[in-house]
Amino acid sequence: MKLNIALLAGDGIGPEVIDQAVKVSDAVAAKFGHDITWKPALTGAAAIDAVGEPYPDETHEICKSSDAVLFGAIGDPKYDNDPSAPVRPEQGLLKMRKALGLFANVRPTFVFPSLLDKSPLKKERIEGTDLVFLRELTGGIYFGEKGRRDNRNTAYDNCVYTKDEVTRLARKGFELAMTRSKRLCCVDKANVLETSRLWRETVQGLEAEYPEVTVSYEFVDAVAMRLVQWPSDYDVLITENLFGDILTDEASVISGSMGLMPSASLGSDIGLFEPIHGSYPQAAGKNIANPMATVLSAAMMFENFGLAEEGKAIRDAVNKALNEGVVTEDLSDGAKAYGTKEVGDWLASNI
Repeated sequence: MKLNIALLAGDGIGPEVIDQAVKVSDAVAAKFGHDITWKPALTGAAAIDAVGEPYPDETHEICKSSDAVLFGAIGDPKYDNDPSAPVRPEQGLLKMRKALGLFANVRPTFVFPSLLDKSPLKKERIEGTDLVFLRELTGGIYFGEKGRRDNRNTAYDNCVYTKDEVTRLARKGFELAMTRSKRLCCVDKANVLETSRLWRETVQGLEAEYPEVTVSYEFVDAVAMRLVQWPSDYDVLITENLFGDILTDEASVISGSMGLMPSASLGSDIGLFEPIHGSYPQAAGKNIANPMATVLSAAMMFENFGLAEEGKAIRDAVNKALNEGVVTEDLSDGAKAYGTKEVGDWLASNI
């Protein structure tokens, strides 16, 4: 298969972890007879510094003409520490999601048997955890009307959803549940919010089309509690943008390291694949960042192309590295720590 992949390294540790994902992907391509053309493009603070825009038109054109986007991280302290900055790196990510129609953020949370003791939760609570959040990505409060009034002493952010926006996300949730254990949880705040009542009504209206799927409805605060009590009770969860942003970060620590969790943002056409962690500027250039989340995001990319064997080859290599202690300092527990590049080299060589 010939694949054209847009490569958006971004900021901070993004370029370092992306390099390792490219290394591993090229090893998979060589092993299984694929041909990957990588198309680098600017985004985030790096793009602002270069052209004054966090998601330039040229980058958008490269993404649109590609089969998928492999993305590193966005963010820089010089913008984080300046609330008045008129242009911010994160605006590029929001613009990219909207422009590419990436409405469904797929965030898996699973545990590695060799790392159960790394989790802040008790081993017996997290064993067997394998859940997936589908977070709506292009609507809700992040994209609603916002502003200040009363001499800037009052601020407002409007949360707006349409039935069509909820339906397309919910359908992806039902379809994913059908490939797993046929359990779906709709997370909302329908006892308080009108948008949540629309979510609940819309999902209830779809139930008859998927009779094999058992659907539950839970308030977001209850899910936040149960995620740290019995995360293995969940399988597929769907929710709106803000709730999903918060809950997926909570879920990410179950595995023991944010440096291990991949994600995908999907629409009707192109998909974007990225680690869930941020740009971690304190580690940039030090060869200490954990590349495994980005590498596993590449596995999700192959699987999205229907190349399950290729994705499995990556996952097997990552599991072997974890079992054999080929890890960066965040997972080494005082034992020998490998550098970012060395982990990438080991994974590629193993494949």
